[in-house]
Amino acid sequence: MKVLLVEDDSSVAEYIRDALVSAGVDVTWTDNGEEGLAVALANSFDVMVFDRMLPGLDGLSMIARLREQGDNTPILILSALGEVDDRVRGLHAGADDYLGKPFSFAELQARLEVLSRRRAEEPTATTLHVDDLEMDLLSQQVWREKIPIQLQPREYKLLEFMMRNAGQVVTRAMLLEHVWGYHFDPQTNVIDVHISRLRQKLDRDFERPLLTTVRGAGYVLGPVTDVEGPA
Repeated sequence: MKVLLVEDDSSVAEYIRDALVSAGVDVTWTDNGEEGLAVALANSFDVMVFDRMLPGLDGLSMIARLREQGDNTPILILSALGEVDDRVRGLHAGADDYLGKPFSFAELQARLEVLSRRRAEEPTATTLHVDDLEMDLLSQQVWREKIPIQLQPREYKLLEFMMRNAGQVVTRAMLLEHVWGYHFDPQTNVIDVHISRLRQKLDRDFERPLLTTVRGAGYVLGPVTDVEGPA
């Protein structure tokens, strides 16, 4: 079982992570909502566990963004906000389960196993869509307006990450970490080179550009407002 844990209390997160790892669970932990959302969209998990009160982006907003992108991964909210109204609000936001703090690890583990089994019974999405852009995750083919677009392996991985984060600003640091696998190096121009190549293939022969540069921030794939154009 693969679990994404988004929890800003390091002591709670380490306790959960260590206990789950000891039980044979693969755990990815991040301590803020914005990074958690990016990780969730760029990877496949069996279950996600979100705190509600998080720096950057709160748990309910994360859930809303994921559901808007068509991500139906089971989500359990783990929060000190455990009153009935809090639980109802969390479930209405799109969470599949809600567990209040303090909690029993045995109960948390049991709930995660139930959600994981439910996930295993559901069909897995095999395509991504952004506007008229389509990606087949099985064949690794890409089309725009039904016209095939030929991509190199790194360009494909870059585009997949951006499609999973469509409509949101993706920073250079995020791309380096999740596409290239290393932390931000302000001296490298690898992002600029690959973005330029990808933009040529995605936008050059089409009326509407899809890949936009947000000056001083990063890049956006798909509809966005208040940004600079291609640079």
